[in-house]
Amino acid sequence: MDSAPRPPAGALTFRDAAPRDVDALVALIESAYRGETSRAGWTSEADILDGQRTDPRGVLDAIESPVGRLLTAERDGEIVSCCRLEHRGDHGYFGMFAVSVSQQGAGLGRLVLAEAERIARDEWDAREMHMTVISVRDDLIAWYERRGYRRTGRMSPFPYGDERFGIPRRPDLEFELLVKDLRP
Repeated sequence: MDSAPRPPAGALTFRDAAPRDVDALVALIESAYRGETSRAGWTSEADILDGQRTDPRGVLDAIESPVGRLLTAERDGEIVSCCRLEHRGDHGYFGMFAVSVSQQGAGLGRLVLAEAERIARDEWDAREMHMTVISVRDDLIAWYERRGYRRTGRMSPFPYGDERFGIPRRPDLEFELLVKDLRP
């Protein structure tokens, strides 16, 4: 008999992903960004990229990373969001962020981002959080700016020709570094 207290129905709980979560996480990430199902949410990249967003190896690598973690958010035992966090010296790196399409627009992403920032600041003593976002994703960049991130203008190339990152539908894709100061 399990005597551990259970969170109230609908409560959000955070935990580090485990290898048993790989299939569920790949499905979550793919559904949030690629293909027709992603179009039901606002984070879809279906108009700029075809192909995969991630694969089981990439997710397992994030779970097993010695310098980071793959954080999951669960509601009623179902993984509804995830993000990859890496400890990179004086800053944290935030990536592989996905929110279930059915739960987008209700503040879940804001809660997950806040928890990631708390971990970086309080557990790693990071001064900043860094992330890269495809520069043509104006709506997504604006969402991060409303949460205190600033555009740096520092660009890095999109890995054209490496289908592990998707198949570009346009020739002008690149990543922009966004940064947030985590100090009070």
